Amino acid sequence: MPPLTVLLAVIVLGLTLGRLKFFGLSLGTSAILFVALMAGHFGMQVPAGFGTLGLALFVFCVGISAGPTFFRGLASQGRVMASLGALMVLCGVGVTWCCARLFGLPADLAGGLMAGALTSTPALGAISEASSDPASVAVGFGVAYPIGIVAVVLFVQVAIKWMLPPVDPYSEQAQSEVAETLPTTIQRRAVEVLNPGIVGRRPSQISVLTDSRCQISRVQLDKRWRPTPGDYVFQLGDKLLLVGELPDVTLVAETLGVMQEQEDDAVMDVERERKSFVVTSPKIFGQTLKELRLRSMYGVTVVRIRRHDIEFVPSARTQIEFGDTLTLVGEPSRLTQMERVVGHRPRTLNETDLLSLLIGVCTGLMVGNYEFVLGGLSISLGVAGGPLMVGLLLGHFRRLGPIRGSFPPAAQLLMTEGGLAFFLADAGVHAGANVSSVLAEYGAVLLLVAMLIVIMPMLLGYVVAKYVFRLTLFQTLGATCGGLTSTPGLAVLTGATDSSQPVTSYVAAYPVALALITIAAPLLVDLIKRFS
Repeated sequence: MPPLTVLLAVIVLGLTLGRLKFFGLSLGTSAILFVALMAGHFGMQVPAGFGTLGLALFVFCVGISAGPTFFRGLASQGRVMASLGALMVLCGVGVTWCCARLFGLPADLAGGLMAGALTSTPALGAISEASSDPASVAVGFGVAYPIGIVAVVLFVQVAIKWMLPPVDPYSEQAQSEVAETLPTTIQRRAVEVLNPGIVGRRPSQISVLTDSRCQISRVQLDKRWRPTPGDYVFQLGDKLLLVGELPDVTLVAETLGVMQEQEDDAVMDVERERKSFVVTSPKIFGQTLKELRLRSMYGVTVVRIRRHDIEFVPSARTQIEFGDTLTLVGEPSRLTQMERVVGHRPRTLNETDLLSLLIGVCTGLMVGNYEFVLGGLSISLGVAGGPLMVGLLLGHFRRLGPIRGSFPPAAQLLMTEGGLAFFLADAGVHAGANVSSVLAEYGAVLLLVAMLIVIMPMLLGYVVAKYVFRLTLFQTLGATCGGLTSTPGLAVLTGATDSSQPVTSYVAAYPVALALITIAAPLLVDLIKRFS
């Protein structure tokens, strides 16, 4: 069979296998590696060069994706989660080192076991690119990867079942947790102002509006819903349009007056008076809505924020982050002005810049080839580390000169998955010839080492999160999944609760762990070789 046909056939069969679920779990794109190992075992070949190109493209897109939260996670409120992620990765590195010395494992095989146990395909790429025996790396990854998935999933399920503390359902803590975990839907309700105590006051002077995730998006004037003016003050009989989750809307409506059962048949120009912008301006992110005073200064209201694919209505205390998508309501002239203040219209970020992609990947390869001396060791980031670092910087700044650091979500997902598919197919086929000999030589030792590499960091992260940082169970488990780069574990966790705590903890820990293990993995392999 021609090599190109083998490459495509391996990817197709791997993706098909990856969609099958066993006990609710699936291998996803990583299933390509197992199909490729089988193809290599039977002597099949794939074209040269596709694996290297796929690896560079994959890790560059990973850096682009993690960049917006990686550096800020190190210096923001998420630094606790980021520290947990880094701690678990370093623990995994230490356990791998000890096991390699104790059981006499080759450095390349040990590195593959670590990448698989921590379910990190970027680490697999980094080790394979720097290794003198990439076949052993792929075999180790193939053995440990299923163990890494199952161990984290089982740990999350057991923790939720046995470690979730009972709470008095009538206590204040229970009420707040229940409120957080209830399914939320953004509502829009009309209310008539009947409270004389607020007449003549601005919305920013009403504490319930400041503390609640509810916004006054419009005021009815002459049978038309107009955007709330910057100098608006409450008057008896005013009709307002509130946007927020129903409990917040109800609370604000009770303070202002009476909520109407249905909106009036007033005209609303949604097309011209509502637009979305992506925050890229340093004048905006890092500040709260109360500090920005967008309504009084610019005559616009932030009615929704989309962050990490989650949409919510902000309060005055909500802090704006880089990359947030703000939905603003205001007069068309005001919205045009905000385009220069906030950042970019999403449409400009939906245009794929192929030139920026190629320049970014090429720059990453040049950075990866550069060697520098650290403690007497000559170190280079390689095909994996160089594009990753360039991707992180571009993802953080979004633009460096003419080079853009953002791509449409669909295009970025396609490039990430496509690059990973090419790399796994190439690595698996080249490793397939050695699968039988490696398994025959080390056997059950590989399974034991893989379990130790995933279990020890997991337990350490849980203990530190619970007893040192005193995080809640859901925060602890979310950070644990992030530190072990385990998306299946997060899926189980989010399926067990509607709380936002697991997702926010995962998002804070994941980029740091991902970048650290990608850089540390090849260094570990090199150190094992030097001191063995």
